[in-house]
Amino acid sequence: MSEPKKGWFQRLTAGLSRSSKQMGDQIAQVFTVKEPLSRERLDELEEMLIEADLGPHSAARIAERFAAEKFGQDVDETEIKRALAQAIGDELASRVGRFDPLSGPRPYVVLFIGVNGSGKTTTLGKIAADLTSRGARVLVVAGDTFRAAAVEQLKVWADRAKADFMSRPTGSDAAGLAFDAVEKAKAQGYDVVLIDTAGRLQNKQGLMDELLKIIRVIKRLEPEAPHETLLVLDATVGRNALAQENIFGNQIGVSGIVMTKLDGTARGGVLVPVAQASDSPIKLIGVGEQIDDLQPFEPHAFARSLVGLPESVQ
Repeated sequence: MSEPKKGWFQRLTAGLSRSSKQMGDQIAQVFTVKEPLSRERLDELEEMLIEADLGPHSAARIAERFAAEKFGQDVDETEIKRALAQAIGDELASRVGRFDPLSGPRPYVVLFIGVNGSGKTTTLGKIAADLTSRGARVLVVAGDTFRAAAVEQLKVWADRAKADFMSRPTGSDAAGLAFDAVEKAKAQGYDVVLIDTAGRLQNKQGLMDELLKIIRVIKRLEPEAPHETLLVLDATVGRNALAQENIFGNQIGVSGIVMTKLDGTARGGVLVPVAQASDSPIKLIGVGEQIDDLQPFEPHAFARSLVGLPESVQ
């Protein structure tokens, strides 16, 4: 997608308000007055970061960095937030990836994977809308052939985005649909192909076999495709997102992660351990239902919003 739009920091801050309120309340409890940073208060800070789902390893590194800079100094709530935002942002800086399907080959094939309910279909629809608004010719493919509701929802998004749409009757072979879609895109000059997939983890091996089959048949037409395999994770499931990343990442291979529904949880910090545990970068994050609520991941803006540090505070 294009660079974050004007006003994104405000939407990001609003979307992360549940997380930042919880973290801000805890910071206020630990640092009620301006006084020297002690080991006891540092331990409380580390525990607070763990409770915010940043994970024990990241929490320990951030706390120790904070101690190296501030130990024994007088610190107040704003200074704590500023230093935390910098530390969290730096922790994530190496885990950022760029999603730019219009800079690659044509047609650029993007596969969306993840469990049911993670936000795959909505994410795909938002990306389709962004691409068509920039003049791209987009083919949306309803590869979740097991759920009629998923196909209907994706058709609504495709229509809204003014993108073309392909589907098959319920129960059809998803790999065959993907093959036909890429073949059509090559023949008819599409810029981007966006392929939704099923996410039935209760039948984990069957799902993985289906996804691998989709990838195999696509490669018959385009050896380098899919050019992107985006794993969509739901922030509201907390640290279960780590388990999902492990399952898909190990068996399918993931080129980037999309973290959705950060506005629906008080523990948006889960993005930190997911980013650290994954071999794949964070490319996009979502903080709401509107098209503009899905934007490229910018680690320091995320960190400042997570701790509730206003844009005006430098």
